[in-house]
Amino acid sequence: MAPAPVLQVFGQPTSTDVARVMACLFERDLHFELVRTDAITKRGLNLAASCFVDTRYCCPGGGHVTLKHGDTYLTDSRDICRYVCTELPRGRAAREAQALYGAGSLERASIEKWLRAEARCFNPPSSELASNYQQQHLALTPDDEAVAEGERRVRAVMGVYDGALARTRYLAVDEFSLADLCHLPGAHRLLAVAGGERGKRRLLGSLEHVSRWYHDVSARPAWRRVVAVQSAARDLMPPLVPARRCHEELRTPTN
Repeated sequence: MAPAPVLQVFGQPTSTDVARVMACLFERDLHFELVRTDAITKRGLNLAASCFVDTRYCCPGGGHVTLKHGDTYLTDSRDICRYVCTELPRGRAAREAQALYGAGSLERASIEKWLRAEARCFNPPSSELASNYQQQHLALTPDDEAVAEGERRVRAVMGVYDGALARTRYLAVDEFSLADLCHLPGAHRLLAVAGGERGKRRLLGSLEHVSRWYHDVSARPAWRRVVAVQSAARDLMPPLVPARRCHEELRTPTN
C-alpha cells in the first residue's frame, strides 16, 4: 500500500492566508510541512505538529499560500480549508471535519454565508486598516484621515457581526466552524497593530458580543499554535525600523 501523500503548505508563516490554512490543519490535527518562501533565513525550525522548512522556492501558484497534496495544488486559503474538511476526513477526524464545515446542507449553507461575508465584507476593510496602521507607525507623515475612515468602515461591519453574535455563541452554527476560523487571521492581525489596549478599545468599544466571541475563538489551542509559529518566524526576521527613526539616524553624525 502506497504511503499517503505529504501535505505541504507553501508561504510566509506571518501571512493571514497561511495562518488561515494552518489553523484549519491544526484544528484537524493533521501533520503537514510548512515550507517558507521568503528565504530571509536558512535556519530550520521544528515546531509541534509541523516540520518548518526554510527554502528559496516560490509558491507554485504564485500567490500568498499554496497547498500541495499529492498531485493537487490549491492557492486560495478558503478553498484549501474546504478541501481539508471534505477531502481529508478519516476516523475521529472525520467528525471534527464535519463540525468545522457543517453536519448537513443547512449548516454548510450558513457557514458558506459567513465565509462570503469574511472574504467580501470583513477582509477588505480590515486588511486595508491594518496596513494603514503599519504605515502610520512607519511613515514620517501618517495618514490619520485614512486611518479614521478605515476604523469607521471596520466598526460598521463589526456592528452587524455584534448583532448576530448577540443571538448565538458562534457566527454560523452552534459550534466553532470554518466561519469563525476564517475570520481569526484578519482579526488577529488588525488588533495586533491597532496600538495596544487603547487601539483595541477604540475598535471594539461597545461591541460586547464581538469582544466575547474574539476572546473565545482566539483562545483555542489550534489558534495558539498558529500564533506560536508566527512568533517563531518573526524571531528569525530582522526588525522593522520606523521611517522616523531611520531619518533621525541618518541625520546623526557618526564619530
